[in-house]
Amino acid sequence: MSQQRKAVALISGGLDSMLATKAIMNQGIHVEGINFFTGFCVEGHTHAIRKRDTDKVKRNNSLWVAEQLGIKLHIIDIIEEYKQVLINPKHGYGANMNPCLDCKIFMVNKAKQWMQENGFDFIITGEVIGQRPMSQRKYTMPVIAAESGADDRLLRPLCAQNLPATLPEREGWIDRNQLFGFSGRSRKPQMALAKEFGFSDYAQPAGGCCFLTDESYSLKLVDLWKARGTRDYELDDVMLLKVGRHIRPRPHFKLIVAREDGEAQFMSGYKKEYVSMHCTHHRGPLVLLDGSLNADDIALAGRILARYGQGRDEAQVEVSVRDQQGVEQIISVQPFKIDEIPEDWFI
Repeated sequence: MSQQRKAVALISGGLDSMLATKAIMNQGIHVEGINFFTGFCVEGHTHAIRKRDTDKVKRNNSLWVAEQLGIKLHIIDIIEEYKQVLINPKHGYGANMNPCLDCKIFMVNKAKQWMQENGFDFIITGEVIGQRPMSQRKYTMPVIAAESGADDRLLRPLCAQNLPATLPEREGWIDRNQLFGFSGRSRKPQMALAKEFGFSDYAQPAGGCCFLTDESYSLKLVDLWKARGTRDYELDDVMLLKVGRHIRPRPHFKLIVAREDGEAQFMSGYKKEYVSMHCTHHRGPLVLLDGSLNADDIALAGRILARYGQGRDEAQVEVSVRDQQGVEQIISVQPFKIDEIPEDWFI
């Protein structure tokens, strides 16, 4: 009997990786999934925080895709290793702070290491030529294969017919004629294939969950690096950049102002790491303060906080200021008027 070949699929949680994996499974290949956790892709988690996202699906899409496919999924934490990819990308950034090409090379390399350590034969990705402006172009496909070290053990089932045959195809493990020749940004071919495979529920085809492609998020990350004087971050930084209204009235500190109850509840978990503020007698948001603070800074932050509370039209508002040890003080501030906060304070 011929040996059953084994492939590891990079599962992002999107439609493309779902279809690519299913296409190879249909050829009798044993497939297991792998998902790399960088900290920047937690779409379901963010939707779970915000009450305004009540109608949005709250799930880990990678786990959900693996469940639909009936395959094992290995989730691997690469937060620390990924820092160098983000901070010093060889191939630079995309439109924002997204190091897409370096990211893909890094993840395929990690998948290659996993493949070798676990006795698998090749790697599957859901890449499609022309779909992403930075990492999925015809000239970048061989760059990813070469620089990751995967070489011709990297198979892209959705666009394979537009690329040279890989080892799995040449060796007859995979029938090239059952692969596809998708290209371009249109997702209609993928949606048609999803219907053919019987998939009716999947993540938005054009969507992505990497916050580094988001302009607003990227600006906050750059601001964080500038304020701290170092291009570094921790997971808590990554998470807090996704929530709240970020306001930097002075170079050495900023406010994170909760925009709704869901964000306030999430941010309350950081009261032991940050100075926090809330209005004592009027309903208003929770605020976290990040940076080195003096009495004038705290008073200024209190005025901003009061502007977003229900006491904004009062002459004076009492604000509770709580430090990381839980020591509380009450200050009285004059709320800013609606147009008194300069636009350039908002990140």
